Amino acid sequence: MKAFLFSLIAVFATSTALGEPAAEKRCTELTGVTLDHASVTRAALATVAELEEMKVSDVNKVPAFCRVQVTEIWLPLEGWNGKLRAQGNGGFAGTIYLGAMAATVRQGYATVGTDTGHVGGKGDFALGHPEKVKDFGWRGVHDMTVEAKAVIKAFYGKEQERAYFTSCSDGGREALMEAERFPADYDGILAGAPAYNWTGLMAGAAENAKWMSSAAANVLPAEKVPALAKAVNAACDVLDGVKDGVINDPRACGFDPARMVCKAGDAADCLLPAQVETVKRIYRGPVNDAGKVMFTGLMPGAEDGPQGWAKWISGHDEGSNMPFFAEGFFANFIYDRDWTVKTFEFDRDYQLAVKKTADALNATDTNLVPFVSRGGKLILYHGWNDPAIPALMSVNYYNSVMEKIGQDKAESSVRLYMVPGMQHCGGGPGATDFGQGMGARGDATKDVFTALEEWTEKGNGPGVLTAVKREGEGTARVVVMTRPLCPYPQVAKYDGKGDTAKAGSFACVTK
Repeated sequence: MKAFLFSLIAVFATSTALGEPAAEKRCTELTGVTLDHASVTRAALATVAELEEMKVSDVNKVPAFCRVQVTEIWLPLEGWNGKLRAQGNGGFAGTIYLGAMAATVRQGYATVGTDTGHVGGKGDFALGHPEKVKDFGWRGVHDMTVEAKAVIKAFYGKEQERAYFTSCSDGGREALMEAERFPADYDGILAGAPAYNWTGLMAGAAENAKWMSSAAANVLPAEKVPALAKAVNAACDVLDGVKDGVINDPRACGFDPARMVCKAGDAADCLLPAQVETVKRIYRGPVNDAGKVMFTGLMPGAEDGPQGWAKWISGHDEGSNMPFFAEGFFANFIYDRDWTVKTFEFDRDYQLAVKKTADALNATDTNLVPFVSRGGKLILYHGWNDPAIPALMSVNYYNSVMEKIGQDKAESSVRLYMVPGMQHCGGGPGATDFGQGMGARGDATKDVFTALEEWTEKGNGPGVLTAVKREGEGTARVVVMTRPLCPYPQVAKYDGKGDTAKAGSFACVTK
């Protein structure tokens, strides 16, 4: 039996008392459910103390539910909307996003999450354990889905009417893996900033990290990032007709970091020649020994901010930057614990990574005909300002789907939203809230998950959405900007006269 941990939450109506005997009986009887790749170890009504221990916010607002452990699952008696909404992971997985699941359960969904077979957010689980690599890559989420559906049927006496999967980053990779390998698992899938070419992404991160670790002059200090971001915005912000700190489509930017080269000694507002080369490499992407650019780099505009280059490119903080992931991947999935980025050689190490792990980790098969043919719907989104996973990866994936299955089939089942000013999965200088947060719905005209549901259940294909930008803290947060979020390849164009903080002053057009 595989050592998966996954949680299934289904909602009780708030009128159902936690101690109600019938509810408790239905819950505890789930210990007798037979599953293919797991066993129910515990089933009991959840307590407030348990929710508090799991650090779930607003516990008084969480409807009563049956917590089933397979090693862990939770379930509802009343108030269920008949749907399953599964939650994916981030980084190296190893944890279940209970807060996101609690938010989802408040909306009436059964929900499920998995740690993909290990605990903790580091890559050391993979060392010497090829089966755990498969669990992380695809098997953990698929088995979680199969077993969750079995428990739902056992509990309610019927199957869920619809099943949805939503996540970002590694969870976006998991989402595409489900669409590609298990097209019957989910009816609707929301995949954000998908790290679908995992081996390529890790190799690119290792290449950048090696360059910066090879000489002190190559390092781009955090204190220089704001000046770089300012120079990029000065060159490219107004290209869309609006000076608002947001580059609408960075592909038109063409910023050359050489214009920032220091003229009179090193300073925070200029770049040394080696640092100019560092920036160029980050924009360009990794190059093999034959001089071919192998993967896309980051787009101009992703440099500054709380989720910018200082966090994702230069540092080694656990779980929040690419050098950490590169070292964790090559040290544990490919080599041994003593491996460092200083020993990285692109051609050798990338080819070995592909040979050893691509089949388990990469969701690069864009032939989605099986998923599309059964009516599956897929929405991808990616922030143009993403400093972790290059935004053009999602553009390339979408274009490949169009080529593989044909434009008509693709447009009937696949949408891509490229979000100006959004960094990794959220945040950034633009209007970046459109209901994509874990377990959340947006409060704009129509959020992206509602759009996915209506497309899946009513056939209403999603068009222009509305994204919002908020400022302030807590209850003082206010909306300061709204923008149309256009289905790719359309972009938002300013009408030249309206309020630039209002979505109504923009229209989605094809360039």
